[in-house]
Order: sequence, then C-alpha cells, then structure tokens
Amino acid sequence: MSNRRNIGILFFTLVVVMMGFGMIIPILPFYVEQFNTGGSTLGLLMATYALMQFIFAPVWGRLSDQHGRKPILMVGILGNAIASLLFGLSTQLWMLFAARALAGILSSATLPTAMAYIGDSTSEEDRGGGMGILGAAMGVGMVIGPGVGGWLAVKSLSLPFFLAAGLSMVALLLVWWLLPETLTLEEQAKARATAVEGSFKTQFRDMWQALSGPIAFLLVLAFLLSFGMTNFESVFGLYSLERFNYGPQQVGGILMFVGVISAVVQGGLTGVATRRWGEAAIIKASLLGSAIGFALMLLAFNMATVLLTVGFFVLSNSMLRPAVSSLTSRRATGGQGIAMGLNNSFMSLGRIAGPVLAGFLFDVNIHFPYVIGALVMMLGFVLCGRYLEKAPTMETAVSAHS
Repeated sequence: MSNRRNIGILFFTLVVVMMGFGMIIPILPFYVEQFNTGGSTLGLLMATYALMQFIFAPVWGRLSDQHGRKPILMVGILGNAIASLLFGLSTQLWMLFAARALAGILSSATLPTAMAYIGDSTSEEDRGGGMGILGAAMGVGMVIGPGVGGWLAVKSLSLPFFLAAGLSMVALLLVWWLLPETLTLEEQAKARATAVEGSFKTQFRDMWQALSGPIAFLLVLAFLLSFGMTNFESVFGLYSLERFNYGPQQVGGILMFVGVISAVVQGGLTGVATRRWGEAAIIKASLLGSAIGFALMLLAFNMATVLLTVGFFVLSNSMLRPAVSSLTSRRATGGQGIAMGLNNSFMSLGRIAGPVLAGFLFDVNIHFPYVIGALVMMLGFVLCGRYLEKAPTMETAVSAHS
C-alpha cells in the first residue's frame, strides 16, 4: 500500500510538470505576438528550455545519487512552480527567456529523479510496471495540458501559468509530507565519494564517438524524428494564427487531439505493427508518412482538414520514436543504459535545433518550416534504404557466431 501511494504521488507530480509543459505550447505563440516579435523569437524560447534540459538533466540525476531522491525531486517541483509563476508575471521579452531557462534548469530534475526513485523502490519484476506508470503520467499531462491551457488562455494568457504554479505547490507539499527517501545516508556518501567530474564533457565525447559505432545511423534517426516533431509543434500556433486566425483555444484543442492520437498509437498500435513487420519497415513507413504529412498540412483550409492532415502526420510520426528506440536497443553492443542515454541525447539535440530553424524559416515564409520538415523526413527515408539494414541486430550477431 505504501509503495502504491508513493507511485501515486510521483504520477501526480509528473502529470503536473508535463501538463505545465503542454500548456505552454499553444499559448507561447500568442505571448510572442503580444511582444511584436515573430517565429525566430518563438523558436529560441522553445530551444532555450530544451537546451537547459539537455545540459542539466544528467547533472540532477547524479546529484540525486549523492544527496537523495527526495530533496532533488523537491528542487525540480519548486523550480517548476517558480518558473511558471515568473512566466505568468512576465512583462518584457527577456523575462520570458529567463523563465524558460529557469524552467529547463530546475524542472529537468523531476523526471530522472522520479525514474531513479522507482528503480530504488521496486523489485525487478515490478520495475517495468512502475516505469510504465511514469510514462503514462507524462502522456496524460501532455494530452490535457494543451486543452486546459488553451481554454484558460481565452480569459487570460497568464492564467494557465498561475494554475501550473499552484498545482506544482500541491505536488511539492505531497512529496514533502508523504514521500519517504529511498537512499540511505551511507549510499549517498558512497555516491559522493565515487562521483566522476566532467560529465557534460563526457556526454559530448560519448555522443561523438557513437557516430562511428554500430548504432550511429539510428542515433541520426533519433535526431531527425525529434527535429521533425518540434519543427511542427514549435510554430504550429503561429502558423494557425497567421493562416486560419485560430486563437489559443483552437490551437490547444488541436494539440490535445494530437496527444490523444500519439498516446493511442504508441500504446496500442506500435507493438503490434513492429511484431508483424519489424522495426526497420515501421521506421521507413513512418518517415515516408511524416514527409507526406508535412506536405499535406500545407493543403489544409478549414478545421476539418487541419485535423485530418495533422492527424495523419502524428499517426505516422508517433510510431517512429518507439521503433527507433527498440531497434537501437537490439543493436546496442555497449550496454542498454548507454544506448538509451545516447538515444535521448540525440533526441534532445533535435528538440534544440528544430524550433530554432523552424522559427527563423517561419519569418521568411510561414510555409517553409513544413516544407523543410517534409524534405528532412524524406531524406531520412532515402538514407534508410542505404544504411538501416547494414548493422546486424544482437540476435543476428549471436546466431552468426553459434
């Protein structure tokens, strides 16, 4: 009962954090519009958050080993509350950037620490289920966040951020009062004694070296799929405003629709499809579908066609991430944890580069981000024909040596 309560608290915490992130996607373009700036500023705001996450998430994971899960988790939740409040109170552009940077630095402590907490407190048999619950919490937050944010923003653009700050404080109190620490003082002291410095440099070195290894092309695909999705998300609000005169409520509703499709596809269709056709076939089909989806979105002319074209794009793109991750896991030769860490790092780079390029292209022509998105996905599809089948999976390598 106690462990179920603890997982329930972590579930609520991640729903709140991801809901706050989901809220900002449909609202941020209208904040940018208020300050009389355009796509380039929007892209840089999105990339600022992603860059801070990329830098600091590994740092927080190490600190949670050295100082305990609970205090680091509380830092992440409190940081999310403060950043949300500051964003809602922002009256100048530099304040928006400061709030997004702070959110990326501090709230990035939440997910790695919550996953480590599950690892500490569950048995080998129950660990997969615990991680699945955290994944479901992130999905729930990303589904309801845009809808709630868009609905509240009709009254005031700041209101969703004040709600996010308030819910974060509720989560903070629950963690403070009810969540026990899972690491003993001795374990924390041992982690501090064996701590390795220079982890950020090590992260870049490992990423560079991996580009000449057996999963190199899959890491490039991880970058491309993340790049493509953020290319779509980052400017979609501005694109909808410029092209269809949609407000936060309509944009939030569309992105909520996107979240539902993504959750259904990843939870119900991807596993069945990969078992039947294999990861390589799903990756190729997803890249081709994503390229076509980008192009089709340019042809939409009303809400029905927007939902149809966006839905087709998300249906294709949603199968890409789990298929790439699964094939990366199968082809990994240096340990599963290392491979998945590299996979996440390259996806983080895509979340940084995608919004920046999309924002600058949007200011040149509102259609260019989706044109470039289609070309990048098509490039990935073409490259798959040459590189995807080259590296054998672990199972193939083992049978060859038998």
